[in-house]
Amino acid sequence: MTVIDEIKDRLDAVEIIGETVKLRKTGKNYTGFCPFHHNTRTPAFVVFPETGTWRCFGACNDGGDIFKFVMQKEGWDFPEALARLAERAGVELRPHTEAEEAQDEVNERLRSLLETLITFYRDQMLHTPAGQKALVYLQGRDLLDQTIADFELGYAPESWDAAMNYLREKGYSPDEMTRAGVVSERDSGGCYDRFRHRVMIPIRDGRGRIAGFGARSLDKDQLPKYLNSPQNQLFDKGRILYGLDKARKEIRKQDQAVIVEGYLDVIGLYQAGFMNAVSPMGTALNEFHMRTLKRYSRRIVLALDADAAGDKGTLRGLSLARESMDREVEPVFTVKGLLRYESRLDAEIRVAALPDGVDPDELVAESREAWPALLESALPVVSYVFQVVTKDLNLEDPKVKAQVAAEMIPLIEDVSDRVEREAYRQMIARKLQIDERSLIGSSRGRLAGNLRTAQARAGQVHRFSGKRSAQEDFCLGLFLRQPELLTMINNRLRALDLEDVSPGDFMGTDRQMIASQVIEAARHQDQGLDERVWDRLDTDVAEAAAALRDAISEDELDLPQMREEALFSFLMIRQKNLKTRLDAIKFKLEQPTEDSGTVSDGEGVQQTPTRDLLKEIQTLLSGKKRLDVALAQRNGMMQDGMVSER
Repeated sequence: MTVIDEIKDRLDAVEIIGETVKLRKTGKNYTGFCPFHHNTRTPAFVVFPETGTWRCFGACNDGGDIFKFVMQKEGWDFPEALARLAERAGVELRPHTEAEEAQDEVNERLRSLLETLITFYRDQMLHTPAGQKALVYLQGRDLLDQTIADFELGYAPESWDAAMNYLREKGYSPDEMTRAGVVSERDSGGCYDRFRHRVMIPIRDGRGRIAGFGARSLDKDQLPKYLNSPQNQLFDKGRILYGLDKARKEIRKQDQAVIVEGYLDVIGLYQAGFMNAVSPMGTALNEFHMRTLKRYSRRIVLALDADAAGDKGTLRGLSLARESMDREVEPVFTVKGLLRYESRLDAEIRVAALPDGVDPDELVAESREAWPALLESALPVVSYVFQVVTKDLNLEDPKVKAQVAAEMIPLIEDVSDRVEREAYRQMIARKLQIDERSLIGSSRGRLAGNLRTAQARAGQVHRFSGKRSAQEDFCLGLFLRQPELLTMINNRLRALDLEDVSPGDFMGTDRQMIASQVIEAARHQDQGLDERVWDRLDTDVAEAAAALRDAISEDELDLPQMREEALFSFLMIRQKNLKTRLDAIKFKLEQPTEDSGTVSDGEGVQQTPTRDLLKEIQTLLSGKKRLDVALAQRNGMMQDGMVSER
């Protein structure tokens, strides 16, 4: 997460804007008079808390995020707005130090060492007699040669120094080998290979950078069964999800992430065409795992083996999952007529229990159709937890009823949909044979005598950065890597009679600044994209741009379907933006006004806002229809391709 994202994560747009604009809550949104032009008759200014954005439907016809608001209101440039908001959010801004730059160089050297070892282990498996045992083992797990190559699997020979000698020949020192975690030091002095006679599984971080290895034993008496790289400056087991580098695009596309237990589960599912699975590599789910995944999707399924699914210890991981996910703030009136705010989980977490003794890769090897059916049967977290906590309990005991109710109330209160929340109360009350009212949680908001105070306090738990479209980041990263993709997409948009890609297609001032420079640089490709983009961006925005660029690997760019994937992602962005704009206009049209005729914009110009908004709706609907047709054609071609492959 960049500092810009972190600032947006901590600050509430309603609170920031509400300090200078008198806002009135209307449904989920807030309305007021635009501070950027004179108008005292029709509140044409709207703040959308769900996205942390604002828009004026009057003379300005402008909008943006909190950065753009304070820049326009205070006359600040972006660096000053960044500094002021960072101070308010408690986020530290600091330049990259020389020590950090030196550390980056060291890390790149260690990653180069690990990449060299991948080649060594691959060669050992494919071209030595000893390596055949590893290859036979992988083929016995129903892995195809192409899958083995895609995941760069290899074999560490049964030797104390084979890898070490190979690396020494390549110019790496024993100290570098130790720091990379591929050799261990003897108490008596000297080093030896950490991995011996094992299947080698390269582990990459979410950006595709090599971080370490997982090693699977080949003999039954060889312990441990799985041996990972040790904790070091590249490899932090608690901060890596295996397979995310390959799964993130599919997670984004399907809007669902599946968490499985091990490496081979991820690999087997990927081979079967289920490419949205990741693994915490045997560690317990933690906050970092969940915060990483929610950047791509808020729909998460935990696919657990039968023992883990029935284990109360698994609930700790679920608790962390819930605490890590963003929440929506919902206003509720108390019996005394006061306003309070309750937070609801802005996510969908489900649990799927595997058949006894069957791993995911084994399940799909037997029947490809069994996996979607398993995920379809996944239980909502409320139902799953109730099954686990009531197992082997006497539900006739009043103390047990109280204990179970205490466990279930926070989960029920987390459910965002009111009807669903009430259904869970009824179901659990019926099973416990208690009054439903006893399952209504205490207020988690704060009582307030006026709306402004309630808004400000609700802002302490409201979050926005997770709303950013992962598809937007994907497209910007592609444009930074290959600006010719921008030209290709513009040509396709013109063929659909749609506008070219513009900064307004992206959410957030920082992304719009990046898009603006990319678009401008693409018009002058002969002058060098990097030079034009990086020289014109503020340091922190340039850092965000670099992260977006680096998130797209060179391997992804070489894929033949990348051009279609880029176009599809952008069409989805444009479709989503059109829908958002339509919803915003419809919201505005539904609001009562003091005057159904014309209004003045303060400069003597008479406007008919309803007529203008209806005209804009027609334009947007026309564009949306063309987008829908293009996307439907693309999906149809994909389905035809899948049928022909079968």
